[in-house]
Amino acid sequence: MAEKRKQISIRGIVGVENVAELKKGFNRHLHFTLVKDRNIATPRDYYFALAHTVRDHLVGRWIRTQQFYYEADPKLRDLSQNIHKLATSMEEDAGLGNGGLGRLAACFLDSMATLGLAAYGYGIRYEYGIFNQKIRDGWQVEEADDWLRHGNPWEKARPEYMLPVHFYGRVEETKEGSKWVDTQVVLAMPYDTPIPGYMNNTVNTMRLWSARAPNDFNLRDFNVGDYIQAVLDRNLAENISRVLYPNDNFFEGKELRLKQEYFVVAATLQDIIRRFKTTKKGTAGRTSFESFPDKVAIQLNDTHPAMAIPELMRIFVDIEKLDWDTAWDLTKRTFAYTNHTVLPEALERWPVELLETLLPRHLQIIYQINQNHLDVIAALFPEDMDKLRRMSLIEEDGCKRVNMAHLCIVGSHAVNGVAEIHSNIIKTDVFRDFSELEPEKFQNKTNGITPRRWLLLCNPGLAELIAEVIGEDYVKELSQLEKLNDFVDDAAFIRDVSKVKQDNKLKFAQFLEKEYKVKINPSSIFDVHVKRIHEYKRQVLNCLHIIAMYNRIKKNPNAPFVPRTMIIGGKAAPGYHMAKMIIKLITSVADVVNNDPVVGDKLKVIFLENYRVSLAEKVIPATDLSEQISTAGTEASGTGNMKFMLNGALTIGTMDGANVEMAEEAGEENLFIFGMRVEDVAAMDKKGYDAMVYYNSIPELKQVMDQIKSGFFSPKNPELFKDLTEMLFKYDRFKVFADFEEYMKAQARVSKLYQNPKEWTKMVIKNIAATGKFSSDRTITEYATEVWGVEPTDLKIPAPNEPREAIEETARALKKM
Repeated sequence: MAEKRKQISIRGIVGVENVAELKKGFNRHLHFTLVKDRNIATPRDYYFALAHTVRDHLVGRWIRTQQFYYEADPKLRDLSQNIHKLATSMEEDAGLGNGGLGRLAACFLDSMATLGLAAYGYGIRYEYGIFNQKIRDGWQVEEADDWLRHGNPWEKARPEYMLPVHFYGRVEETKEGSKWVDTQVVLAMPYDTPIPGYMNNTVNTMRLWSARAPNDFNLRDFNVGDYIQAVLDRNLAENISRVLYPNDNFFEGKELRLKQEYFVVAATLQDIIRRFKTTKKGTAGRTSFESFPDKVAIQLNDTHPAMAIPELMRIFVDIEKLDWDTAWDLTKRTFAYTNHTVLPEALERWPVELLETLLPRHLQIIYQINQNHLDVIAALFPEDMDKLRRMSLIEEDGCKRVNMAHLCIVGSHAVNGVAEIHSNIIKTDVFRDFSELEPEKFQNKTNGITPRRWLLLCNPGLAELIAEVIGEDYVKELSQLEKLNDFVDDAAFIRDVSKVKQDNKLKFAQFLEKEYKVKINPSSIFDVHVKRIHEYKRQVLNCLHIIAMYNRIKKNPNAPFVPRTMIIGGKAAPGYHMAKMIIKLITSVADVVNNDPVVGDKLKVIFLENYRVSLAEKVIPATDLSEQISTAGTEASGTGNMKFMLNGALTIGTMDGANVEMAEEAGEENLFIFGMRVEDVAAMDKKGYDAMVYYNSIPELKQVMDQIKSGFFSPKNPELFKDLTEMLFKYDRFKVFADFEEYMKAQARVSKLYQNPKEWTKMVIKNIAATGKFSSDRTITEYATEVWGVEPTDLKIPAPNEPREAIEETARALKKM
């Protein structure tokens, strides 16, 4: 069985013929490290030796893949990431992403390579990633994530492809057209990381840009003798790739953030056009861009890379001298836009004044795009000035701002949400005017996750068990999991699935006891709520339920109670006061509950410190109950919900995001669905939400809130949670109290079912069998065929030891498809 795991995971991804090859290379790298540095190997030595060994095996396939793309000349896909970076996990987590969006991009890159798509992921190589979270006295404290301090064994610097990026300056009108002059230049240094496909020899590239100051930076200061200041000022340029902004679902308009967004866009587009030009030289060395949208597709992952639209227009019009209409047609056909949030505070709106200073030519282009756009609207709706105002790219209320979502919609040929319910909301509510004007432009692309990481690598026991009963093909075709429905009543399979879960729970319980010094009951329900801390995700609702369970135990210690281990984790944005208060409340409740002898091991509460990918890989396989309890209509999709479902957890959740489709696939009766639907929330908004109605009519809720208000969980500072309770009573946008009673009833159903292990596990099997839709392979196939205009292929690129002619033959086969 252990050998099967190696065959399914290591061999499939690395592409080695046998594990012995890996061992040989590993010993060579480890020996080199020890000879060079020391006689005793550290865990890091072992990790780096293995990483370098795997990279060695990938390099040949990496080069072979690029040769194949050159010969076949397929359409290139670019997944533009920008601020929300790619979250690749290693021993030192590369925390280059904010929550699910960054991790989603990593899943997409895995799927694009596995599906044989010629794809590149672009982003910023932040020196400091998302902060490391420490919990001190119950409060979140941020520490710098110096993830590069030991180096990164996976990347390769490519200084030969370093590119200039311009900022500031002014626009000069000449006979030849507009010129952006007197700019400040920052260099973009690329670092490449291999992205291997599964069992197909394809190795794609993730290219991350690092900011470098040019050698003549601030030379004028040096010429007047201020050499020290000239060198120090280099930091101003290099700060662009210094640190990731840690806000998730909240727009913070800072100049550095806009610089980061434009930096990755400008470098990436130059790189794409350079690659396009290598195969498209026309007569007299001039490039024809007529086929550009047929060969290049750029997916804007939220609005962070929106400046790519005016930047491509600038390149086409100012540099390549195309006329405006031709350039605009090419630009629209090249770009597609994915929206990831409906929260108003998360939508980017950049001040015109800032753009005028930092990117003056781009502001001119945006104004021209907007004028042409409004001319069309005015011609269609001559009397509707309000529609003109709503659809403008420029918001005039107060400080003039550019609405980046509107820019993305106008400048793209396709717009999509990331779950059916979310896509409907953006069509009928958030971007209604635009969807009514161009309904064919709006689509849905429900998110997915890669089963290679989120089953094979993090839960090998379950992966092997599934392979034993339905074969290994599900790894590339997750819909085959529906075959597990044939085993729902199979006593042996039920027993084996239950054992895998229990083994994972025991392992994680040992981890928790070691890290948190809390004795865990491995037979308890592992009830897990891990995600970014945000009011809309309603960790508060979970916490109120914990307090209510605590009160029930205290009131009647001898009454039957199904034991629970409540596990909550996630980071709050450093400036998000309410999210930090929520963490403090959870940790304060944990202090009381975990130290109450009356409660014993019936109820434990643990806040997972520094939740990240490597920790997710531990907790998700051990989870019994997955909390997905956002207010209906606020979660775009979610991907954590899919990871838990695939790993054998049952979901308690609202009809929000991808939960809706999970319920459709598995049957609503196989999830613990509760609470308001989107239409109920809309009706309540219209009528008005009064928290006091629920407080006065639900005794358990009143008791819980009175305890928090009175300082029961903060005896040294009874007023500690005043801001939090005031919010819940007076201005709770996410209506926690309105769903409290239904949530409690759903949790009671959870406890009842858990007492029947056989029926619980049968429901688990039904859920796993229903996860086929939620593979990122399916998502990417839909993007490829419905947005990018290309078809995935199962052609296998010839291995490095095969002759060059084999590449040409495979390339010809691809062209015929």
